[in-house]
Amino acid sequence: MNAINAMTLKTVLITGASSGIGLQLAKDYLALGWHVIACGRSLQKLEALALKELGIVTLLNFDITQRSQVQLAGQDLAELLTQTDRQLDLVILNAGSCEYIDDAKAFDDALFERVVHTNLIAMGYCLGAFLPLMPRGSRIGLMSSSAIYLPFPRAEAYGASKAGVQYLASSLALDLVNSDIGVSLICPGFVATPLTAKNDFSMPMQVSVQAASKAIRNGLEHNKREIHFPRRFTYLLKLMSFLPAFVWQKMMANDTQSKSLKDKN
Repeated sequence: MNAINAMTLKTVLITGASSGIGLQLAKDYLALGWHVIACGRSLQKLEALALKELGIVTLLNFDITQRSQVQLAGQDLAELLTQTDRQLDLVILNAGSCEYIDDAKAFDDALFERVVHTNLIAMGYCLGAFLPLMPRGSRIGLMSSSAIYLPFPRAEAYGASKAGVQYLASSLALDLVNSDIGVSLICPGFVATPLTAKNDFSMPMQVSVQAASKAIRNGLEHNKREIHFPRRFTYLLKLMSFLPAFVWQKMMANDTQSKSLKDKN
């Protein structure tokens, strides 16, 4: 059996598959002959992507922030796997959101709750629904961010949620050893997606979704526990995190002040 034929036996589930990194991952895994379960909250949007023309794809429609919907999706998936005699080889929990707190003094607690719920609590819903379906030898990828390496201005909600994902992945990896299920933490830098297009600040070393997909797929294929990219950017952040706090805090403050002056002008 050649490599491509072996690939056709594999199934990957991807949340947030209707745009950005998730969509590119779905396309690339389809091109490799995988059975892709593309998940999104808008079935109409998923159908408009014409993913079925690229390979064997199943569209799973649910909102990750709604526990009841995620549970139903898990039940539907269990039936599908049984009927098709397939197994869930890989799960990539990619879906998430990003919003910023513009005025820390007037802390937006509703925004904070919304972002943490989407990026962290909803991930727990997905783990509850899909982990029981994963066999020995499978792997799960949790989408975090390079923002976990160093605090950024206005990122109280986003950064906190992604730091929570980091701890979740680390703890989960310990507890799933006996089940022989691997866990990978995915920490992208800036990737050109509809989500980052809304950012009103410079995004150094930004990469394309194609490059992001390649880095993620390579990392998962090689069972990497932490997948971070682009390396020049993430290693720079990691290096800066070793500096005394007042150094990088001053750097961040200067950058914020420069932006404020630019906006006023």
